[in-house]
Amino acid sequence: MRPGFRFCSRAIRASIVLALAGATAACGSNGAEQRRDGGDRPIPVTTQQVRMQPFSDTVLALGNVKARESITVTAKVSETVDQVHFESGDVVAAGAPLVTLTGRQQQAAFEQAQATANEADKLYQRQTELAGQQLIARSQLDTQRAIRDAARARMAQMRADIGDRVIRAPFGGVLGIRQVSPGALVTPGTAIATLDDTARVYVDFPVPEAMLAALAVGQKVSGTSTAYPGRAFEGQVSTIDARIDQATRSVVVRGDFANTDRALRPGMLVQITLSRPERQALLVPEISVVQVGSDSFVYRVKPDSSVERVDIKVGSRRDGLAEVTQGLSIGDRIVVDGTGKLRVGARIVDAKGDQPPAGDVGSAKAG
Repeated sequence: MRPGFRFCSRAIRASIVLALAGATAACGSNGAEQRRDGGDRPIPVTTQQVRMQPFSDTVLALGNVKARESITVTAKVSETVDQVHFESGDVVAAGAPLVTLTGRQQQAAFEQAQATANEADKLYQRQTELAGQQLIARSQLDTQRAIRDAARARMAQMRADIGDRVIRAPFGGVLGIRQVSPGALVTPGTAIATLDDTARVYVDFPVPEAMLAALAVGQKVSGTSTAYPGRAFEGQVSTIDARIDQATRSVVVRGDFANTDRALRPGMLVQITLSRPERQALLVPEISVVQVGSDSFVYRVKPDSSVERVDIKVGSRRDGLAEVTQGLSIGDRIVVDGTGKLRVGARIVDAKGDQPPAGDVGSAKAG
């Protein structure tokens, strides 16, 4: 190889090594500079001091509306419908006739029983007079009295049979869709219509067993339905079931609601909110609680404006607030917004410009 060519190759290799070394040094210098500029820069967050506040627990549950009284109107006997006295959806009073069944045979039998009873009564009256004059034996009078009483009983039976041919409303309420027409044959169990007393309604809903001690008759409840957006129905607890469901570990609570406009109908699904008595509780915003699996924690601000992780136990939640039952104390300052940017030991600055904790002021003066 020629000497000139060998010298050129060495020069090229030296240039390449120097270029790589320079690039590496530049990258290292830039990285160190970036770490110096941004690595210790305080992270802007919002903080809040923990304090006791008035708090009322609520229980949310789903329940079905039930009428105060509800039946399916049926016939007691097999007979043909003679007349229908109502239309679908009618509001009827207690005792109002709904359907009359054909009863000509029973009417004829009643008239016959009535005539027999009248005749037996007249004969008894005559024999009473004769017995008073001692013209007949006393035993004969007793026999006639028994005949009269049997005739009267037969007449009462036939009157009851005729009454069974008129089906009446046992209580006042709203009738459902009519299921029969004149001329139809009905039998015991044949549905004629539904009848519901909905002037007041019940809503049964489950409550966890753990809250049993906090339940009481007379507590206020409110309900909402998708059928009436924005409307709340007010009621109160009327009954607490005597038994706990072993499968769900809950107790059924019955709420009593006024329903004068009959907006709530049997079978309707209602979301129930049961409010417990107001009490003082340690509250934090829900967004400040970080949930990792089954663990809950918050970032607490230390005197040097760094943060530490504090495991907490959360009780009830309502309206964006969470009750802290363990882990925090009154006066602790926690990070509310910006927890996703934090790590343990990170330094923070309150973006809202709130006053820092007392330790921060001392640190700033010392600096």
